Amino acid sequence: MGRYHITSESVTEGHPDKVCDQVSDAVLDSIMEKDPFGRVALETLATRGLIFVAGEISTACYVSIADIVRALLYEIGYTDTDMGIDAETCSVVSAIQEQSKDIAMGVDIGGAGDQGMMYGYATNETSELMPLPILLAHRLVRRLTEIRKTNVVGYLHPDGKSQVTVEYDGLKPVRIDSILISAQHHVDVSNEKLHEDVKKYVIHEIVPKELIDDKTRMLVNPTGRFVIGGPQGDTGITGRKIMVDTYGGIGHHGGGCFSGKDPTKVDRSASYMCRYVAKNLVAAGVCDKVEVALSYAIGVAEPMSINATTFGTGKIDEAKIITILKKLFDFTPQGIIDKLNLRRPIYKRTACYGHFGREEEGFSWEICDMVDAIKREAGL
Repeated sequence: MGRYHITSESVTEGHPDKVCDQVSDAVLDSIMEKDPFGRVALETLATRGLIFVAGEISTACYVSIADIVRALLYEIGYTDTDMGIDAETCSVVSAIQEQSKDIAMGVDIGGAGDQGMMYGYATNETSELMPLPILLAHRLVRRLTEIRKTNVVGYLHPDGKSQVTVEYDGLKPVRIDSILISAQHHVDVSNEKLHEDVKKYVIHEIVPKELIDDKTRMLVNPTGRFVIGGPQGDTGITGRKIMVDTYGGIGHHGGGCFSGKDPTKVDRSASYMCRYVAKNLVAAGVCDKVEVALSYAIGVAEPMSINATTFGTGKIDEAKIITILKKLFDFTPQGIIDKLNLRRPIYKRTACYGHFGREEEGFSWEICDMVDAIKREAGL
């Protein structure tokens, strides 16, 4: 394959699109906590001084959307209009209706909540079985948020982005070609101070030294200024960072976002299942990397198609892998919900820093508990 580059990006929890993802998932969590069988499909829009929440909710419980929004903004750190929005003074508007009874007819009997294609990916290039570019991009912005919230660097504001370009030799990542950090900051800080602190406390803390050489480019706020940020600088919308949420542009994406959707929506739950299956396949040594694909029809429980692509790294035929998957896994919406224990308030934490590659409490799709069964069926 020779040498080539792969680039992935991530954003902080203060990025306006991620604010919207978190609002949608925070409302979902509040409902899941009181009514695990509630139906939720929410979209959020954030702009100057305004958070607008709209969508469909069917539940017997009550939650205060305005209170949830303000608590979230405060948690992120948006406590002053100079930062982009103020948790106390912003307007919160909600436009909620009940889930369509036409859709509910199919979901009530165990069918998928919509049609669509879902994908999951895993690769053995990192211990988390994730692509290195997106893994590093997430870690950089997570560290940027950490030094802001712990006041290691006191002039940072909530908005920010990262981008990492990794050079590969064949299937192996061999060096970092470039690192880009954009960090929202107080108006009085100098570019020299910002560059120094971001490189010291973020880049050099996160990126492995052996992957950096004298040709690695490190860019910090390349426009020279990032004071206006958050919803004041850019309108945010739920679901606009789907590549950040998944694998950083590596592999396919069905197009459906995750945030704001309860687990009957296969856009979310089946994508989690695809990652779960893909990770277990790679952990079992069936292949070095794999993409698992499912498709569904609205109201139908069984998937319309199941596929697995190993990119030439498989130890057994792909046809046999698919046979194994059909034998070992239940891909119906209810089967996925039960296997991954998805009727819980676990979703707000997924809305930032990636839905995959995080072996943390609640991320049940990251557990490798099917390795032995896969090995046995594969004859490995």
